[in-house]
Amino acid sequence: MCCLFGLMDPRHNLNGRQRARLLQSLSIACEARGTDATGIAYRSGGRLHIHKKPLPAHQFRFFLPDDVHTVMGHTRMATQGSAGKTYNNHPFPGTVNGHTFALAHNGVLYNDKTLRRNLHLPNTKIETDSYVAVQLIERQKALSFSSLRSMAESVEGSFTFTILDHRNGLYFVKGENPLCLNYYPRLGLYVYASTKEILNRGLAHTLLKRETAEEVPIRTEEILYLTADGTIARDAFTLSWGLYSPWSGWFPGRRSTSVTLGDPWLKELRDMAGVFGYRPEDIDDMAAHGMSTDEIEEALYVGEL
Repeated sequence: MCCLFGLMDPRHNLNGRQRARLLQSLSIACEARGTDATGIAYRSGGRLHIHKKPLPAHQFRFFLPDDVHTVMGHTRMATQGSAGKTYNNHPFPGTVNGHTFALAHNGVLYNDKTLRRNLHLPNTKIETDSYVAVQLIERQKALSFSSLRSMAESVEGSFTFTILDHRNGLYFVKGENPLCLNYYPRLGLYVYASTKEILNRGLAHTLLKRETAEEVPIRTEEILYLTADGTIARDAFTLSWGLYSPWSGWFPGRRSTSVTLGDPWLKELRDMAGVFGYRPEDIDDMAAHGMSTDEIEEALYVGEL
């Protein structure tokens, strides 16, 4: 379980220091979902910059030039690929038609090795399952709704992706994993994080605490594109798993109430229990009493277990 976070300032109302402080506060709140590594991606001087370190967010130094108006971030809980090797951490760089992009992922992909083998994708030293998404986009030789739809319908697992393109736009590809995007109309500012609770906590003591926020809806199986001027476009895809996962039980988000212990999302929640002061057995008990994974996750963050 990891956390996505970031912002877009289309009207350029904030300076680099204000954006950096906002992101630092937000990233520290994101530590609830991962402390193994922290990374950000942005464009400055016409080039893509990715900075990432195997450090928790509160030890990560944020510095943003004044010409940076869109930033994509990630805090990681490592599940595949050592966080000590920086190239295994998010965001990941990619290139299509001479243009660079950056991708970050929240979730776990289970068919990355199968895709690499069956599609003859290039060998890489990167061990993280998420990187196959970059390779699938590169294979399409384009970064567009069409290539992202193809990627999202090829991977199997839990996911939400964010992608920063060469035009300084942001794509959000929402699978079953959560995402909350807020718009602040007075400033024309967009800010996002993996959950509403984390977003609210991260912004509670920032310059946005007195600003009115409007939540921008993003549905499961939707691709939202936020252009550099703040315009929104949308497309859709179909999750490839159908109703059942190969690990038994209903796929997360496609169930009514019951959750099986083999559910991969439940395993992620079990792995994270200690961060919130609970035991893995407590998560199993919640599932046994009929709570869905969404309800368990929300209860973790608000301390209601």
